[in-house]
Amino acid sequence: MKISVVGCGYLGAVHAASMAKLGHDVVGIDVDAAKVEALSQGHAPFYEPGLPDLLSETVDNGSLRFSTDISQASGATVHFVAVGTPQQADSNAADLRFVDAAFEALLPFIGPGHLVVGKSTVPVGTAQRLAEIVEATGASLAWNPEFLREGFAVQDTISPDRLVYGVRPGDDSASAILDDVYSSILAQETPRIITDFATAELVKVSANAFLATKISFINAMAEVAEVVGADVTQLADAIGHDQRIGRRFLNAGLGFGGGCLPKDIRGFMARASELGAGDALNFLGEVDAINLRRRERMVDLCREVLGGTIEGAKIAVLGLAFKPESDDVRDSPALDVAARLSELGGIVRATDPHAIETSRRVRPGLDYVETVAEAAKDADVVLVLTEWREYRAIDPVELESIVSVRAILDGRNCLDPVQWREAGWTYRALGRP
Repeated sequence: MKISVVGCGYLGAVHAASMAKLGHDVVGIDVDAAKVEALSQGHAPFYEPGLPDLLSETVDNGSLRFSTDISQASGATVHFVAVGTPQQADSNAADLRFVDAAFEALLPFIGPGHLVVGKSTVPVGTAQRLAEIVEATGASLAWNPEFLREGFAVQDTISPDRLVYGVRPGDDSASAILDDVYSSILAQETPRIITDFATAELVKVSANAFLATKISFINAMAEVAEVVGADVTQLADAIGHDQRIGRRFLNAGLGFGGGCLPKDIRGFMARASELGAGDALNFLGEVDAINLRRRERMVDLCREVLGGTIEGAKIAVLGLAFKPESDDVRDSPALDVAARLSELGGIVRATDPHAIETSRRVRPGLDYVETVAEAAKDADVVLVLTEWREYRAIDPVELESIVSVRAILDGRNCLDPVQWREAGWTYRALGRP
């Protein structure tokens, strides 16, 4: 099928390349000329495992191309809209300017037999509003939420754990077209859920709200564990064996960040309030607050280990991205903690395998270095703030020869405390004795 993807940021670029991999003829469209040029050369403008190879393959074989010209969408019959919905600057609500602009730009190039498919995460009610302007052209609208995990986005697009179609009740043609688009995925017996617009819009934000709640729950338990001397990691292991609960996302530490969970739960609360259902989501305010408290607690823990003062201390920060296998530093707890320590007078040297450049654009005043050895040289304390594989594998004996003081703070509970303590290190972590 001939497909256009409007918006070639993280979601759109991955979706466009994946659709081309599945055998479709795809054009990706974006207003950012530099991004389009990079993608046209087969280069990903952000770090995502597997995407560079996928881009190179599909661009080289001609199944994928990119353009800044929206009229290039005219040859397609299925149009995915995958633009961003950031948080508004002055409120918790989602900013829909980019979504509205994308739909407006598409209108001259759609008509009967065409299907416009929303991929962006939007407040409930958005699809119903946009359906009216799309249907006025004779085209149809569907809402097909994404469930990508950064670091696994290609896998999650080509082999998703479910497909959700939000369509007009009785619009069998929209569902049939999406079935054609995803025919190879459906052949893998992937679950498919067909529902209305509102339910499809709620699926993504509800999933993110649940995950955020689970993460904040175990971090709340970490706060209690620190007071009573319990080990939150062992607590998570024990309750995780309960099949009603499960162990995944019960990893206490510095908390969640990134471009989805924080802004999605805030936008969800804002929309619920607009609809008169704000009380139902009041608990998400505490979920957000618990998450943000983890950052302050990490700063306090660093101060404790340093004997009461951060000013003048040499601090090594390992990890800046909000999670491993990503260069995304949007609302990153790691980068936030590094910046706070610097603002308090700490001499911070920070490193990350892939997120130095993205961090430098957000926090240009920090001292960034390329390697662990550079960051840890003569350090008074080492902080592991993103659980990259190479940081989890650090040998405490080898690191000992580099630092000034053998003190390590495990912000992700990803290190073996016994190994580090037996090597003579002071080991501290969130929620562990």
